[in-house]
Amino acid sequence: MRKSLLLLATVTVACGSAHATAPQMESSGAANTPTTTSEAGTPTLQKVNHFVVIVLENWSFDSLYAEFQGAEGLTNALAATPQVDPTTGQPYATLPQAEAHMPAGLANTPFALDPYLTVTEDTSIDLTTNFYSEKEQIDNGKMDLFVAKSAAKGLTMGYFHTSDLPIAAEAHQYVLCDHFFHGVYGGSFQNHIFLVSASVAVFPNAPDSLKAVLDDAGVPEKNPDSGALENGPVAPDGHVVGTVYSVNSPHPATTPPSQLLPSQTMPTIGDELSAQNVDWAWYAGGWNAALQGMPDAGGDLYQFHHQPFVYFANYADGTPGRAAHLKDEVDFLAAATAGTLPPVSFVKPDGMDNEHPNYANVLTGELATETLINAVRNGPNWKDTMIIVTYDENGGFWDHVPPPQIDAWGPGTRVPAIVISPFAKQGYIDHTVYDTTSITATIEHRWGLAPLGTRDANAADLGNTLDDAR
Repeated sequence: MRKSLLLLATVTVACGSAHATAPQMESSGAANTPTTTSEAGTPTLQKVNHFVVIVLENWSFDSLYAEFQGAEGLTNALAATPQVDPTTGQPYATLPQAEAHMPAGLANTPFALDPYLTVTEDTSIDLTTNFYSEKEQIDNGKMDLFVAKSAAKGLTMGYFHTSDLPIAAEAHQYVLCDHFFHGVYGGSFQNHIFLVSASVAVFPNAPDSLKAVLDDAGVPEKNPDSGALENGPVAPDGHVVGTVYSVNSPHPATTPPSQLLPSQTMPTIGDELSAQNVDWAWYAGGWNAALQGMPDAGGDLYQFHHQPFVYFANYADGTPGRAAHLKDEVDFLAAATAGTLPPVSFVKPDGMDNEHPNYANVLTGELATETLINAVRNGPNWKDTMIIVTYDENGGFWDHVPPPQIDAWGPGTRVPAIVISPFAKQGYIDHTVYDTTSITATIEHRWGLAPLGTRDANAADLGNTLDDAR
């Protein structure tokens, strides 16, 4: 019997083959012991006059920072529960594989990717980043169904050597957050929307073709004709939990108008900042070309669904809000160089620079991100800037740390987050439990803004990453 599940909306190192062990870093208390609070609006946070939030794509914490000494990483990951084959209820004897780079016969345990896939290469397949699948993968905190529920199978257990990552040098110098979880189960769209609104988009009267069909347990059913899972991007109650495109431009020209998401009207962090006369901008790689109708033919450079403010009525086509606040990444680089950054900057690199598996590689994205960081660090605004580098979601990659269960939306799997600032603690690992809305909360606490929802109202801000002696 089919049943609609009602979602309760309560809401620089050199790259090479050497993999040296990093020096022990200062930690926020006992190693691998997370804390759950930070002091809102700390004195040092009030000294930050420029926030730069760089949002990369689709890697879990363990897949990039498992080897970061002192962090909650590989030692515990290797001791974690093995991946289970749900058809037998037993652990896999060896990891099944669907990724062309991966050999058969790998042990059912985390493994280093670099004998088969390097940071300069793309994967041959995209991993699963679906709302319903990630909930199943997490398996009530067991974290043991990632392989079973992944299109890429065993690839999900792979990790890169942390010493191959240029941005890891920033983590060693400043602050690495090792209990930061992405906000909403599943993919990029809903996590970008959640970052700026602490809410999940709603599609009133969505076409049935976009709606998921769920069984009594809330799991997508199989279509009786095709056998495909009916895990569409719109939940039965109308909340958007997968990729859809906005009725506003730019969006893919081939999307039927009936499938375009109507403009959202819930408040955003941009609205709240503007109401207090605090300037801000969302800078997107490829934005100018997309507005001219010339995004790359393959859709890899400019990702329509990575631009959350486009989906809101206040930033629709022809609005003053769009003209004032939605800009190209080239404008960010110019502002950083000139020292004219607004108080809050969100930066979304284009597809080739965002590290997304299957159409981008990690090294290219890391080097591009270093260019963004250095533009700020070498510019006049650096002295009072806080840079936050994080990932929108885990991209289907496994992580061994169970996320907290806060509400119907998540949080999802753990992702890396790095804080870079002249005010940041030096060589510090922060075990505080954060999620995507911790970024939102940090901005809110700095300027005394009201929370947008329950998640950011209760989220720890990033004040613990700052040194009150600075």
